[in-house]
Amino acid sequence: MKLVDCARVIRSKNAGPTTLTLDLMFEDERRFRLAQASPALTPAALAPLYGVAAARVRVIAYAPAFAIKIVLPRTTIAGDPGDRDVYGAQQHGPLLGVEL
Repeated sequence: MKLVDCARVIRSKNAGPTTLTLDLMFEDERRFRLAQASPALTPAALAPLYGVAAARVRVIAYAPAFAIKIVLPRTTIAGDPGDRDVYGAQQHGPLLGVEL
């Protein structure tokens, strides 16, 4: 199952000029647990999608909300020359093809 078919919300945003967060929200506990247990959502699997070291990726599950937050460094500081997404709102794209 693809993440895009399992998650109700997949979005990204800045958490400061050097940090990006990716939010995954699920309709129910079954889908949340499926995603939480998937090797595709580990730091080692996510790091290559964003060109960062796995040690710099944090995956935080919050069961009461059926949500997962992924925190990683931005490869370009927000607003620097060459930054094409100053708000970080379009950085969730690589997650759309993830197979759980």
